[in-house]
This record gives sequence, structure tokens and C-alpha cells, in this order.
Amino acid sequence: MSANTKAADFPLFQLSEDHEAIREAVRDVAEAKIAPFAAAVDEESRYPQEAHDALVASDFFAPHIAEEYGGVGADALATCIVIEEVARVDASASLIPAVNKLGTMPLILGASDDVKSRYLPPVAEGKATFSYGLSEREAGSDTASMKCRAVRDGDDWVLSGQKSWITNAGVSQYYTVLAVTDPDGARGNNITAFVVEKGDEGFDFGEKERKLGIKGSPTRELHFDKVRIPGDRMVGAEGEGLKIALRTLDHTRVTIGAQAVGIAQGALEQATAYVKERKQFGKNIAEFQGIQFMLADMAMELEAARQLVYVAAAKSERGDADLPFFGAAAKCYASDVAMKVTTDAVQLLGGAGYTRDFPLERMMRDAKITQIYEGTNQVQRLVMARQLLKG
Repeated sequence: MSANTKAADFPLFQLSEDHEAIREAVRDVAEAKIAPFAAAVDEESRYPQEAHDALVASDFFAPHIAEEYGGVGADALATCIVIEEVARVDASASLIPAVNKLGTMPLILGASDDVKSRYLPPVAEGKATFSYGLSEREAGSDTASMKCRAVRDGDDWVLSGQKSWITNAGVSQYYTVLAVTDPDGARGNNITAFVVEKGDEGFDFGEKERKLGIKGSPTRELHFDKVRIPGDRMVGAEGEGLKIALRTLDHTRVTIGAQAVGIAQGALEQATAYVKERKQFGKNIAEFQGIQFMLADMAMELEAARQLVYVAAAKSERGDADLPFFGAAAKCYASDVAMKVTTDAVQLLGGAGYTRDFPLERMMRDAKITQIYEGTNQVQRLVMARQLLKG
């Protein structure tokens, strides 16, 4: 560095002692109070209530919420560390803090002080969870083509339609829901966001989806049958909903990257421990060069993914202009790595990796969704390419 170069010229990220302390604390909670139930949660396809309670008790339930709303005010990097460490033992449980951020981020970015003060404190205190209703069956990647409608009726809005693939639906008390409020308006500028409460009349849920992985996190449709929403539950201005939703994803894709890193880290640790104990041809298979090459590649790609996620988290915290590229890159690369690492980990255990006696087959199944939700990795590549072409 020259005499005129400042540390700020390299504004990527730096893990502080506080970040490392958070990692240690979350890991202790995860190993003691979440990991012992992970297999049963998956086997029974049930919500990880033990993890929920442990996260509330330790202030890791929604750590991103600011102190002014009763939260601990963890920065984006610290929040990623929380999600990563929980995902290391149970991906389903890691969706609790991740989806709380996803559901509340539209409020943080665009809601009035009144809406924030009503809905953020219960989540910060662990009294409520918050989900996010954007996707529809015929409007997945093409979010602007959604059919869910909200029609003005005096000071209220009447919401009709459905949302699909909603994480923790039925568990959450609150939902940020996007709906078309001006059918004749310009595409993308005719959508508004609202807070829907679980007890609202006419609001119901579909059956739980039967999924490959993350079985401990219920995924259901949201059904709205003329649900009356008070006008003071609007998030942001009328017609600004999709812009807020897409800005939200710029931030929360980073947390999916963190989840993917955590899954991959757990798989690498399980595989490493196994090959050090498993014997063939009179010696531990960890001594075979072919095994060592696989482990080295897994660790190298995992660490690259972790660094990219942390850089993106720092950019999220600062609100950098290039966050859309880095958020997409972090989610895309980390999830591809998670799929590769978990698959290789299963391979390293051979037949044992294919059984439920070890958690690797669960980790492999869980990893797959990280390539799909919050925008498929094909969509992430489109986002990155568009950012590059914009210069």
C-alpha cells in the first residue's frame, strides 16, 4: 500500500472479534439444542420447534432487527454468520432467521415508521415470525406477471388470489404480500406490498408441499378470499411494491448464500471425520491421494464461496450500488458449491453416505433448494449479466 492508500480503498469486509464471538455462541446453541433434533425433524417433516425456541432464547431468532425496534441490531455479516452456523447442522432451522429477514426486509426498506413500530418489535422479541409472499405458480421468475389483486375500497384494500411456495407458511403470524393494485398500469409499477396477518378473515393456507429437502420448514400456498386489509398496512407507496420486493432480494439472496455455505461446511466436516476413521486395504482412506484431492477441492470451493458471501454481506450492510451483482453472485456460486460439496461428501462415504445413518444424504437433499429459491441460479446469472452490461 502506498502512503496515499487508505484501508477504505479495500472496503470488502473484516471479521471483528464480535463476529467471531457470535459464531462461537451460535455454534454452541446449534450443536447443543438444534443438531440433536435435526434428523427427527427431517424424518417427521415437522417444524423445528426446538430450534425455534433455542433461537428465541439466545437472541438469534431475528438478529437483523434494529435496537430501536427491540432487536439486537446485528449487521448483515453477523446475520449471515448466524444463518451459516445453524445451517451447518440443520438447513430447515436456518430458515427461521433467514425468512424472518426476508419477510421484514420490505418493511425495513420501504415501510412507514408506524408500520415498522407495529410489526418489527414482535418479531425481534420472538413472539411472531414473518414470511414473504411474492411467487405464484404462473409467476415464479416472472414476478411482474402476478395475478394476485388488491382493490381499493374506501381506506381499505380487498385482497384476492394466491401465492405459492411460501416458506414457513402457517407458522408465521405476519406476511408481506405483493399484489397488483393497478391492472392497467405500467408493468412492474402497478404492484403494491401489504402486511397480512394470520388471523385476517378470508386468509387461509394450502396443504403442505411434499418436498425433497428442508422438510422441517413448511412450504404452503397462501389463499386470499376477499381479505380486507386496512390501508395503514401498506408497505411503501402504492405502485412501489415490486421495486421494494426486488431490492429486498438483493439483500436476502446473500443470506441464502450463507445458508448454502453452512450446509457445505457441515457436509465437509462429516466427510472429513469419516475418511479419517474408515479403513480399506489396511489403512485409513484419508491417506489415499484421490480422497485428498476431493477434500482439497471441496474445501477450496467452500472457502471461495464463504468469502464471496461475506463480501456481499458487507455490501448489503453499506447498501453499495453493486450489491445486485454481488448478491446474485454470492447466492449462485455458494449454492452451486453446496450442491457439489454435499454430493462429493456422499460419495466419500460410499454406501454409508446413501443411508440415513449419516446426515449427508439429508444435507445433499437440503442443498438443492438453495439453487432454486429466491431466484433460480439461471435468473441469478441473468441479474449478473445485466449488471455487467449496464456497466
